[in-house]
Amino acid sequence: MSKLVECIPNFSVSKETDPVVFQGLVDTANSVPGCTVLDVQTDGDHNRCVFTMVGSPAAIEEVVFRLTKKATETIDMTKHKGQHPRMGATDVIPFVPTMDMTVEECVEMSKRVAQRIWDELKVPSFLYEDSATSPDRVNLAKVRKGQFEGMPEKLLQPEWAPDYGERKIHPTAGIIAIGARMPLIAYNINLDTSDLEIANKIAHAIRAINGGFKYCKAIGVMLEDRNIAQVSMNLVNYEGTPIYYVFEMVRALADRYGVRIIGSELVGLTPAKALLDCAEYYLKMENFDARKQTMEYHLIGME
Repeated sequence: MSKLVECIPNFSVSKETDPVVFQGLVDTANSVPGCTVLDVQTDGDHNRCVFTMVGSPAAIEEVVFRLTKKATETIDMTKHKGQHPRMGATDVIPFVPTMDMTVEECVEMSKRVAQRIWDELKVPSFLYEDSATSPDRVNLAKVRKGQFEGMPEKLLQPEWAPDYGERKIHPTAGIIAIGARMPLIAYNINLDTSDLEIANKIAHAIRAINGGFKYCKAIGVMLEDRNIAQVSMNLVNYEGTPIYYVFEMVRALADRYGVRIIGSELVGLTPAKALLDCAEYYLKMENFDARKQTMEYHLIGME
């Protein structure tokens, strides 16, 4: 069976803020044979877009380099504003083992891509997650702390030299986090309030760094076009911290502050098991076996 790897690069632009630049990235993503674009998410408040692609290792390495080149040429971080933390035009490039691939192989991919980006584009990068060269660089939030504006000063600190490149950011494209990781779920919960402080307090309570759920990263975000606050999360291990855990805790905390959940959303794709786990939990299914009792699992196995 052919090797397949998933890649979910994030770029600091959205269709809503700059449709021409956004479309240029879409066209680039579709330009490499052997790579399939499964999904593209764009959000004007975050001023960010997320591509989900799958393909052969060689195709994924080529397409993500072309995307980074396009972003470097067309996105000026000195003019970028958005709710989501970011440090580069191409902000993060994660490689996820999908079929007949190991994490170790994805780590080697991340290093090759980081080296090529520096050699040909002069954009520096940090290696993160399973590719990290030190414990301080595993957590993306810690790597990204300071964001684009604070990164020049951060890179002068002894412990924060880029893994690839010099101790200075690209003047308009910033710096990139590149690494291998297991599947991550980007999940957001919207509240019926315009009070961002409530979302911030809830995010503070549930994220791992403050003693919340072990595999949850969370921030409060204001969706200006809807005038509502959002708890924006990354669940880095959906079995250790399931979606329904964070949903129920956010609901309880929201109730404490006198607000309600009005909806939630996934950004990009998610493993089917993560949603089936939610169905099992809320429907109180007894002796449920997803692989035996879900039709699609049987269809996938048919020749």
